[in-house]
Amino acid sequence: MSRKKYFKNVPDFEYVSRLPGAKAISDYVQTKNLFKRVKLSDEIFEDLTFFTKYKIENDDRPDSVAYKVYEDSNLDWLVLLSNNIIHYESEWPLDQNSYNNYLLNKYGSYENMYGVHHYETIEVLDTKKNVIVPKGLEVPSDFSITYFDSGSGEEVIANNITGEVSNLVYEDKVREGKSNIFLLKAEYLPIILNDIESLMPYKEGSTQYIGRSLTRGDNIRLYQ
Repeated sequence: MSRKKYFKNVPDFEYVSRLPGAKAISDYVQTKNLFKRVKLSDEIFEDLTFFTKYKIENDDRPDSVAYKVYEDSNLDWLVLLSNNIIHYESEWPLDQNSYNNYLLNKYGSYENMYGVHHYETIEVLDTKKNVIVPKGLEVPSDFSITYFDSGSGEEVIANNITGEVSNLVYEDKVREGKSNIFLLKAEYLPIILNDIESLMPYKEGSTQYIGRSLTRGDNIRLYQ
């Protein structure tokens, strides 16, 4: 199913015309109902055996990833759907040039990019190698902890156990997290495509229902 076929399955919606040339309060405009969307079933979405891991490279876009994996760039919507990505601009990693511009716009200068964003713990172990404080917890810069060391039988105060995380390191981690995605394995494509064809049509029972591919919004002008 290409992108065109996907949108072919998206049903239409009629809403009251607000166009200047509308001649009557009962004039409607018909368009695709972009609020009508499908999602992967929980049975599939929560089962990793249906997916394969993929790391987004610098210039990867949803359409180029779809071509690499499915040999069809029009399946870009499936790449997004598999990762529950709705807001592409904020949920897909930026290419390197856009990323550099984003950093400069956000922090104003290269100097500020290397400023402190927050502090994180370093790993603290007792004498028996038990983890008292794990690495990577976001804490105040002066964070300390007092604990009883069962190996030495003493109370221990652990301080100087934080490290700086720069704005750049923080942003790099966020970008790295966005780069690691899951893609539906190609052999399961027919399941998804069949689901879309069966779930997209409207169901009878609503006063707005006109047909399997069309509903009409309420005309509030008629009640004013």
